[in-house]
Amino acid sequence: MRVADFFCGAGGFSEGFRQAGFEILFAVDKWEPAITTYKANKPSCRVIQDDVIRISRLPDDEFHMLIPDTEVIIGSPPCVAFSNSNKSGNGDKSLGIDLLKAYLRIVARKKFKPDSILQYWVLENVPNIRKYIEETYSAAELELDGEFSLTPMNKSTGIYNAKYFGAPTNRKRFLCGEFPTPQTTNTDANIITLRTVLDSLGEPCVNEDKFIQDCNYEGLSLPLGELTDHQYRYLLQPFEWKTAKRLKEDKGYMGKMSFPENLDNPARTVMATMSASSRESMILPAMHGNYRLPTVREAASMMSFPIDYRFYGISKGIKHTLVGNAVPPKMSYAIAKAILSNAGEPILHGYTPIQHDETIPFLDLNNTSFAPKKEQPKKAKAKFKYHIPYLIVNAYRVELTNYHSDFENKAFQWDVEIHYSQGKGKARMYCPIIGPEVWDKRLLIKWEEVIANIVPHMCKSPKRFQEIYCMASEKRIAGNHIGPFELLDTVKEYIDKNIDASASEPLYVSDDLPRLPMEIGVGYYILNQVLKQTMREEL
Repeated sequence: MRVADFFCGAGGFSEGFRQAGFEILFAVDKWEPAITTYKANKPSCRVIQDDVIRISRLPDDEFHMLIPDTEVIIGSPPCVAFSNSNKSGNGDKSLGIDLLKAYLRIVARKKFKPDSILQYWVLENVPNIRKYIEETYSAAELELDGEFSLTPMNKSTGIYNAKYFGAPTNRKRFLCGEFPTPQTTNTDANIITLRTVLDSLGEPCVNEDKFIQDCNYEGLSLPLGELTDHQYRYLLQPFEWKTAKRLKEDKGYMGKMSFPENLDNPARTVMATMSASSRESMILPAMHGNYRLPTVREAASMMSFPIDYRFYGISKGIKHTLVGNAVPPKMSYAIAKAILSNAGEPILHGYTPIQHDETIPFLDLNNTSFAPKKEQPKKAKAKFKYHIPYLIVNAYRVELTNYHSDFENKAFQWDVEIHYSQGKGKARMYCPIIGPEVWDKRLLIKWEEVIANIVPHMCKSPKRFQEIYCMASEKRIAGNHIGPFELLDTVKEYIDKNIDASASEPLYVSDDLPRLPMEIGVGYYILNQVLKQTMREEL
């Protein structure tokens, strides 16, 4: 059986079909590195660089001359518009919907043409796209002539997780179209873990005379010297991993994430951008107490690409994008097997090695040295909004912020706020007046001592406080400066040393805050008093 692949990317969707024994006839994508990667790994396929929207609107004669008739069409339109990571799922969907409809238009033109041979078609994307796909599309809705209807939603439509098809990644994807339901191969009892991937490939930059056995494909092994894009390290600097650690473990009311990665679970969803200082950063332990990012080869194995698959990017970032945007081949192999079984066709078992097009130049990252990233100062108008670290009590937190500043005129203002919970209908923000009268004499003396210890080390103006915040951390440390982060850390240290949370009674502040946790009240009071005594406008 034959396949045409739209928005083919690096070829992950097609790779599973190749492994099952399909003939991949045609593929198209708009991004040159994807086209090059696809051609090099599948040299017998006709691959073109073109705009799928343009192709979908070609006149009939040009359209059918360009796109061969096949029994199967597969496609994975770019998912950025529909991803929850795109402005928390609220980004503009118009281009994404245009790309989706272009794919459906192509399927319809092949399915409803005279003497059509198209039997199966599959659309893969992020789960959020489900809200933007109609149950059926008329010819008019796809801007085509005729009286037919295309029905993307069928009995096999649903959200599938790649980890249950043998891929070592927790990657949920929405599948719709006309295809039989793929059968899972793994359960939670025998899913492949991140540790399995790392152990199979070995620690980067360890030169040994050995063979690497692919953890995803039993019949595939390579000499270590032939394993591409793995013999290098991208070590993280403290300012990078410390930022990621806090965002993972202490990001407001969002769930806590493992730092570093939990090796005994499948890998989290592999992202197209291998960031180092974000909540979604995939951070691995490295030797001597360091941390690093995964190699391109490790990320590819997490996605279930075979270890002889090559990624033809001119940089590490491009290679990671090729991997992160792909469909896991193990998932597509399950779809391919289901189609062959349904059609009564034989299924190819056992791994067939890739025959690369060796005429295409390939950049191997092995033995590449990456200079440590240098922290850059923040822009002068950078915003700040963080809570006292690792201090969230009964859904309350104390935040220090400059959000109320006049950024245009660089008139900076620093405020302290109490925040409760999150989300519509639940989130609350309070700025109560908590004066000395709230505390008994013994506690007041203790807090005043704390404040007196902090104030002499603080700068004396909001503008200077902003300047310190914008410095690189190395410069702040060298100058012994206290900026917003350092102030919050200092207050947290005093709270930990002076308050026994289990024995502390809540504070009555007002009718709105009748039972404010003691640690929250103390943090709010100290921060307010420090700012009151130091943040004076310069003359």
